Amino acid sequence: MSSSTTLKLGRVAVTLPVGFVILGKDDAEIHLTLQKAHRAPPFNIAHMMVSDAAETCRRCQEHGFRIIPKLEDKDYGLRSFVFADHDGNRIDVGELL
Repeated sequence: MSSSTTLKLGRVAVTLPVGFVILGKDDAEIHLTLQKAHRAPPFNIAHMMVSDAAETCRRCQEHGFRIIPKLEDKDYGLRSFVFADHDGNRIDVGELL
């Protein structure tokens, strides 16, 4: 039996078992497989909307994720930031203003 860790990011729960990650919200889930030879691309690989971007940003920092760029309100109606996970994969996070 493998162990797992769950990280709550706003309304999204991220579960980290050995070998893959499950991103879940309500009845929706995305399963991503670990690829040992994977190299993170220099662009965002996923986008997610949350109810509280500031809290999500704080939690990402708490878990050691790099924030690029910082949390800010955009003129197109989103409060957003991008974080890079421990492998360098970039995920864009937004909240409707």
